[in-house]
Amino acid sequence: MREEVTIRISPEEIAAQQQFAREFSALDHRPKTYFIVTYGCQMNAHDSEKLSGMLESMGMTQADCKENADFVLHNTCCIRDNAERKALGNVTWLKEIKKERPELMIGVCGCMVQEPGMAEKILRQYPFVEIAFGTGNIHRLPELMLRAVTTRRRVVSVPDEQSTVIEGLPIRRESPFQSYVTIMYGCNNFCSYCIVPYVRGRERSRNADDILREVEGLQKQGVQEIMLLGQNVNSYGNDMENGISFPRLLHKIGETGIPRIRFMTSHPKDLSDELIEEMAVNPALCRHLHLPVQAGNNRILAAMNRRYTREQYLEKVNKIRAAVPDIGLTTDLIVAFPGETEAEFEDTMDLVRTVGFDSAFTFIYSPRVGTRAAEMPGRIDPAVATQRIEKLIALQEEMTQKVFASLVGTNETVLVTGHARRNENQLTGKCSRNISVNFEGPSDAIGKILPIHITAASKTTLRGEILKGD
Repeated sequence: MREEVTIRISPEEIAAQQQFAREFSALDHRPKTYFIVTYGCQMNAHDSEKLSGMLESMGMTQADCKENADFVLHNTCCIRDNAERKALGNVTWLKEIKKERPELMIGVCGCMVQEPGMAEKILRQYPFVEIAFGTGNIHRLPELMLRAVTTRRRVVSVPDEQSTVIEGLPIRRESPFQSYVTIMYGCNNFCSYCIVPYVRGRERSRNADDILREVEGLQKQGVQEIMLLGQNVNSYGNDMENGISFPRLLHKIGETGIPRIRFMTSHPKDLSDELIEEMAVNPALCRHLHLPVQAGNNRILAAMNRRYTREQYLEKVNKIRAAVPDIGLTTDLIVAFPGETEAEFEDTMDLVRTVGFDSAFTFIYSPRVGTRAAEMPGRIDPAVATQRIEKLIALQEEMTQKVFASLVGTNETVLVTGHARRNENQLTGKCSRNISVNFEGPSDAIGKILPIHITAASKTTLRGEILKGD
C-alpha cells in the first residue's frame, strides 16, 4: 500500500485565505447572511464551527433559519445511505426556494462530496449548487467563495488525497462552556462496511503542543468540558515519529485545569492497559467510554475486519470496569450484515445482555459503494433486518432501564447545559457517564457543574435535585 505523507497547511497559506476573506467582505454584491445545515458525527459538527468562523471572518452573519439566509451550506455525511439521501433531498428542496429568490447561493461540502464520483454527480444533476468542496480543503472556503461570486461560475473543488492537518482557522463555537477539540483526522482501519477512510483519509495527528495551546485557551475562557475528537482517538500519535501516546496526551490535558474531558471514538482493538490506567487516575476524565463493538459474533466481526474477537472485547470490558467501577459504557451495533444468520444475530443480543451498555446506537447495515462489504453476497431481506433491529432496540431499552434504576439514590456531578426540552421550568445537563439529568434550579446555574442527587429514572433521562452544601 502506498505510504501517505501528512501535509501540514502552512501559516502562509492560512494568511492567503485571510486575505481572500477580506476581499470577499469588501464586495458589494455578495451574500450577507449564512446558514449551515450539519449532518452526521461530532467531527462534522466541529467542521461546521470552523466553517461558521470563516464565513463570519468574510463579513457574513448567521441567519436564524435557512429560509432567511443568503447562503445555505449543507455539511454532509455519507456514513450511511439514509444520511446521503436526506442531504441530497434537502439540497433539492432549496431549488424551489431559489426560484423565488434567485440571489440565494447554495453550497454542499463534507464527506459526501469527497466520495468518488460525487463531484461529477453534483455538476451533472444539481446545476443550482454554486459551490461544492471536500473535507480536505475546508480551509479554502474564502478563496472558493470569492471565485464563485466574482466569476459568477460554479466552483467544485475536491482534493484527490486526504492528507492535511490545518491549524489557525477561526472557529465560531456553539457553546461557551462545552467545546470540541480535534486531535487527529482520518482512519487506518478499513472496516469492510465503512467509507470513512476513503473520504477522511489516513490517520494523521495534530501536534500535542497545538492541542494543548487550544485547550489552555479554552480553559482560560471558562470552558467546563471538552470533547476530544478523532475517528480512532486511541491511535493518536502513532503516525508521528516522536509523538506521544493518547493516554499521555490525556494526562497533559488534565494538567491544564480543564474540569471535564470526554473523547470519542475508541476502537476496541486499540484500547490499551495504559489508557485504562489513565482513565482510573485522571480526575478530569468523565466516567464514560464509547466502545463500538458492532457485532457479537466472531465470524461477522472478522467479515467486518474489526480485528478483535468477542472474547477479546469482553476481556477489555472487564478490565475497564475493574479499574473504573462506575464507568458508563456505550456502543454501536449493526444488524443484518451480509450473510448474518439468525444464530449470529442472537450472539449480538447475548453480548448486549452480557455487557449491559448504558445505551447503544443501533443500525441496519447500509451498503456503501466502494467498500468491500458492498460486494459481499448474502444481503439480508429488509423485513428480516427490520425485525432484528426492533428486537435489538427493545433489548437495549431494557438494559438502559436497569442501568438507570441502579443510579437512583446515587450522587452525580452534572454540567448544566440549559432548560429541559419538555419542561422549561427544569434544568438539564449530562452527568459524568453521559446520561441526561433533569432537575429544578435557577437559570444562572447554566454552564456550571453541580452535584445532583438522583431521585428517579424515566426511559430516556434521570431526575434529581441539587445537593445543598453543609
